[in-house]
Amino acid sequence: MNYLTYSERINYLFYLIKNERISSPKIIAEQFGCSEKTIRNMINHLRNKGFEIEYCKYNKKYLLRN
Repeated sequence: MNYLTYSERINYLFYLIKNERISSPKIIAEQFGCSEKTIRNMINHLRNKGFEIEYCKYNKKYLLRN
């Protein structure tokens, strides 16, 4: 995956989290055509940029804290 594709996927992943439209890392990985570890790395990249992202075990999805 090249940088542009990776960057676009991170932006789309952030959009999904922000709008509470994201589900489990497994489903997102299947949609993106990558591994669950890559999805977790992307989420950690967003966290390192300062976004407070948490995983809700009850709803089984990532949430953006305000």
